[in-house]
Amino acid sequence: MADHTHPRLRRIVLIFLLLLAIIAGLALWFHYRTTLIPPEPQDTTSVNLVTENPAPDFYRIGPNWLKKSSSGLWEMYIEGKPFERGVINGKLSKHLIAAQEKAFIDQIREMVPSAFYLHFLKYLIYWFNRDLDKYLTEEYKLEIYGISLSASPQFDFIGSNYQRILNYHSAHDIGHALQDYRLVGCTSFGVWSEKSKDSNLIIGRNFDFYVGDEFARNKIICFEKPDQGFGFMMVTWGGMVGAVSGMNEAGLTVTINAAKSEIPTSARTPISIVAREILQYASTISEAYAIAGKRQTFVSESILIGSAKDGKAAIIEKSPFKIALVTSSTSDICCANHFQSPEFDSDPLNILNKKENASVYRYKRLVQDIAGNSPLDYRGVAAILRDRQGLNGINIGMGNEKAMNQLIAHHSIIFMPEKLLVWVSTSPWQIGPYVCYDLYKIFHNFARLQQKVEITEAALTIPSDDFLESIDYRNFMQFIVMRKDLRQKLKFGKTNLLPGSFLHDFRNSNPMCYEVYELIGDYYYQNNQWMHAQAEYRHALSLVIPRLNEKRRIIGKLAECNVRIIKAPRQGE
Repeated sequence: MADHTHPRLRRIVLIFLLLLAIIAGLALWFHYRTTLIPPEPQDTTSVNLVTENPAPDFYRIGPNWLKKSSSGLWEMYIEGKPFERGVINGKLSKHLIAAQEKAFIDQIREMVPSAFYLHFLKYLIYWFNRDLDKYLTEEYKLEIYGISLSASPQFDFIGSNYQRILNYHSAHDIGHALQDYRLVGCTSFGVWSEKSKDSNLIIGRNFDFYVGDEFARNKIICFEKPDQGFGFMMVTWGGMVGAVSGMNEAGLTVTINAAKSEIPTSARTPISIVAREILQYASTISEAYAIAGKRQTFVSESILIGSAKDGKAAIIEKSPFKIALVTSSTSDICCANHFQSPEFDSDPLNILNKKENASVYRYKRLVQDIAGNSPLDYRGVAAILRDRQGLNGINIGMGNEKAMNQLIAHHSIIFMPEKLLVWVSTSPWQIGPYVCYDLYKIFHNFARLQQKVEITEAALTIPSDDFLESIDYRNFMQFIVMRKDLRQKLKFGKTNLLPGSFLHDFRNSNPMCYEVYELIGDYYYQNNQWMHAQAEYRHALSLVIPRLNEKRRIIGKLAECNVRIIKAPRQGE
């Protein structure tokens, strides 16, 4: 017996060892294929620079500085070569990078609470982004690497500093694949000639990229003077070198608006890096278009370009496979989250996007706002960006994605390119004051300030929206808290812990919002009160619902109620 079992056992052991070797080999291969190697800077002397902290919330390295404004916005000035800029940026904003990374990861954990799926998601993203660095120029890899040297070690379990900071630049793009989470949905527009009060080009945009309130807390207004290209400003956050909203000293502006994309299968150039390159190296619409045309992207995006030299704005529509330029025959141009050019008219994704999502409705409301309020100045543009109403001014519920102001904006911004003036919103969302910066002064007079002083143009501040002091605002803040509480109770089956007045107060917090009645319907459904649930779902369907999939979801719940009522007509009544 032993003579026969011993060889069999030996074969089993050999097979087991072979499988281990294969698994180890695959793990090493995966690690090698998904590990991004940092670039090698020629001059690393900047690594030894020391950050000074001469006043609270004021940090300085030579002529570079970071400080917190009285508006609550962080302001930063950096200059030099790519790696040097990155190192200095990282050293100055080290605490903001750590806070930003924590906020981002906490939000991902909230969206994907399973540790197993989070672990799987990490490797999926690393595999997806395994060739990401091949699509970035050496300049931006060096700048990102410089920043990554100051990233927090507490997140090493996700990956190396360089790999993490590099991957975060594709977050906006990956948000396209998570559109059901409403991560991306922005609006922008430009007016000039007779639709502008002084005939000069003026541009407004809401950046509705929502990754939680903490993620939007520490916005940075970055003024960057690179050794090559134009000096520019952009609204950014800790660790980010890509641009989502910005203007350069030649009076060229860039804002990006997500369009519907297929779920990407491999990395290309993150759209924020394409926007950054345009911001740094273009001064006209044609130059911006040429830069966008030579870069491969893995999502579809509308890039609204404003140009002081051209005296107008245009939209670059770019997908992974083609590119188009949208110009206007009138003195205004509008951009939401769908494509408008003939090149994309028959594109199936664009057709589906316009049919199923909130973009076309919001676009039509924007057209109404411009027509009804022109000619516009910067205050008029702010009023449009703050508009919470639906078509024809109807009440569609606070926070509705079909509104210009969805009450989730990371930031809102206004540009006057010919005058090099820019207004940036302060918290909350675009309801607080918009503070104004003069780029000419920033780059010619304030660049080397060695003291903590205010650099905004106080006389040009746009006051906060009256909505901020209204009962509606207080109700909306109550709605946010109560919605979160109800969702949690529904998730864990603990609606019995809600106070008796909860449903009444929740209805009154946002009475024209479909979501209120859907959630109350869910409450009744979970408590077997089918007829009450049916009534709530019907009420929800009578209101303005942003997305077709949301409407279908409620219709499905209503159908389930109807079945329950037929089977048990008296149950729960």
